[in-house]
Amino acid sequence: MSAASRPTSKDVARAAGVSQTAVSLVLGGKWPGRVSAATAERVREAARALGYRPNLAARDLRTGRTRTALLVVPALTNEFFARVHAGAASVAAAHGFGVLLYPSPEGTGPATDPFASAPAALDGVLASSMAAQALSGIGAGALPLVMLDSDPATGPGTVTVNLAIADGMRQAAGHLLELGHRDLVHLAADVDSWTFEVRAAALAAAVSVVPGARLRTRRCALGVAEAQAAVTALLTAPGARPTALVCDDDLLAAGACKAARRLGVRVPGELSVTGFDDLTLATAVEPELTTVTLPAEEFGARGMAALLTAVDGGTPADEELPVTLTVRGSTGPAPART
Repeated sequence: MSAASRPTSKDVARAAGVSQTAVSLVLGGKWPGRVSAATAERVREAARALGYRPNLAARDLRTGRTRTALLVVPALTNEFFARVHAGAASVAAAHGFGVLLYPSPEGTGPATDPFASAPAALDGVLASSMAAQALSGIGAGALPLVMLDSDPATGPGTVTVNLAIADGMRQAAGHLLELGHRDLVHLAADVDSWTFEVRAAALAAAVSVVPGARLRTRRCALGVAEAQAAVTALLTAPGARPTALVCDDDLLAAGACKAARRLGVRVPGELSVTGFDDLTLATAVEPELTTVTLPAEEFGARGMAALLTAVDGGTPADEELPVTLTVRGSTGPAPART
C-alpha cells in the first residue's frame, strides 16, 4: 500500500463517528475519564478494520520522545534476566516502545556510556540493582529511572519494583526446618548486592528462632563449577556434615548436587538442597530442585509498566511481587544423627 493510500486518523474518526481528538486520546492511551469506554472500543475497532497505524515518527518529533527504554542487567547469559527482558519488551512493544538491552560488561561493575547523550537517545531506564554501578557510567541521571530488586529506602531510583525475596528465603528455611534439619549451610553468592543481603538476613532470622538450629555460611562465585568446589570442600572437611544447603541461586544448587553426587552423598537422603529462581536447570537436574520460583517475566513487565508511567509524567508506586516455594525431589527429612 502506498503512503498516499494509508488510512489516517481522520479516516478512523469518520468511521467511528468521533472527532480526531477522540481518536488521538484513545490510541494514545489517554482516554479514561475523557471519552466513554464504548467510544474507545469503537475507535479501536475502526482502527483495526482500516489497518490504521499511528505515525510514531511524527509524534516523536512533536513530543521529543525517542520511544526507547534502556534495560540494564548484569549479564545476557543469565536465564532469569532473559525472562525479565521478555516481560519488559512485551509491555514496551504494546505501547510502541523499543527496548535496548545493556548488560554491564563486567557483570556488576561500572560500564562505559554507549551513547553520545543518553537523555537524547532514551526516554527512560529500567535497571537491576545487580548492575546498579553501571548507571554511573551511562550518564542517564536526567531520565526517569525504575530499579528492579533494589532497596526502597536507599536505592538510586525513586521507584522500585521488587520481588518478595525475604519471604522466599523464609519459605525455603521453613520447609527445611519443618523437615527436621538443624545443621544448615547457606551457600551464598559472593556478589555485593542488596538482593543477596536480604536473602542472608532473612535466612539467618528464620534459623535463629528455632532451638538447636545452627547456620553456617560459605560464599562462592555464581557458577556451577565454583559451587561444586565450595561444597566439595565443605563436605570433606573434618567434623559433622550439614544436613541441608540453602543456595542463593539454582546454579549454586546444581553445583552443590554435583559435588554431593561425586562424593557419594545422597540427595536428599543425606543432604537436602534448595535453590532460588526456578530456572530451566531446576528440572533438568536429578533429583529436581526444590527452589523459590520467581515470576521473572511478570517482574520485567511490571518494571516496564512503572517506567512508562514515569515517562508519561505519572508517579508509579513501589511494588513487591509475591514468590512461591516449589517443592521437588532435592529435599527430604533430616537424616538421623548417630
